[in-house]
Amino acid sequence: MKIIRFLDQANQVSLGEPVDGKTAKRLRGDLLGKLEPTGETATIARLLPPVDPPNIMAIGLNYRAHAAESGAEIPNEPVIFVKATTSLTGPGDPIVLPKSAPDEVDYEAELAIIIGRKTRNVSEADARTYVLGYTCANDISARDCQIRRDKQWARAKGFDTFCPLGPVLITPDAIDPDNLPIRCVLNGKVMQDSNTNDLIFSTDKVVSFLSHQFTLLPGTVIVTGTPEGVGCARKPPVYLRPGDTVSVEIDGIGALTNPVVAEK
Repeated sequence: MKIIRFLDQANQVSLGEPVDGKTAKRLRGDLLGKLEPTGETATIARLLPPVDPPNIMAIGLNYRAHAAESGAEIPNEPVIFVKATTSLTGPGDPIVLPKSAPDEVDYEAELAIIIGRKTRNVSEADARTYVLGYTCANDISARDCQIRRDKQWARAKGFDTFCPLGPVLITPDAIDPDNLPIRCVLNGKVMQDSNTNDLIFSTDKVVSFLSHQFTLLPGTVIVTGTPEGVGCARKPPVYLRPGDTVSVEIDGIGALTNPVVAEK
């Protein structure tokens, strides 16, 4: 099942099953609770991120080929960082290049996990029963802050608009999250082209591991890492510029597309 969160023509936040790019079958209830069809068709005025998360957790260096292009050793356990919830933005919304760090902003196509219920100390075998669904994410990163200026990841990963999410949430019964083709397309050119079967730590492992470190609240978003082909690893490097359009495509989920603008 695919679920979208959107503004309808009355500017009300709504949930629905997408019919096409313009309409949805409206659902009644709570995304984190029970949903049921209403029989109504609603017009989509604007797509929103599929969830409004209490936390955004993230995993670094989680694809074998990306670790290799980064010159890093394969980690022994998941590398954890956190993105500010204010970095969240939706499908079609602009990625804003911040005035304080506009020059080395990079794309990162990622599969995101959305937690469905309070999760603490769960096994890998049980992890998926705590998952509400999956969606596309773009872990936008200011590489100068990450690598040279701050030498840690908080600001680099946390600027406003640096976590596009969407366009749909797909329920766990509909896909195999550990075998999904994933791509990043910049201005029509494929920059990343991989599969989640290259993940070092599977999606179930990531959920289980994180749950042994923190309580994962309902609605928590976990971005699971990016494959090879990031801009900073290219020769010469390729960074986002005003006027660009960047898309994250995951087969079975859809395409998350955002324009790029300069901060005013």
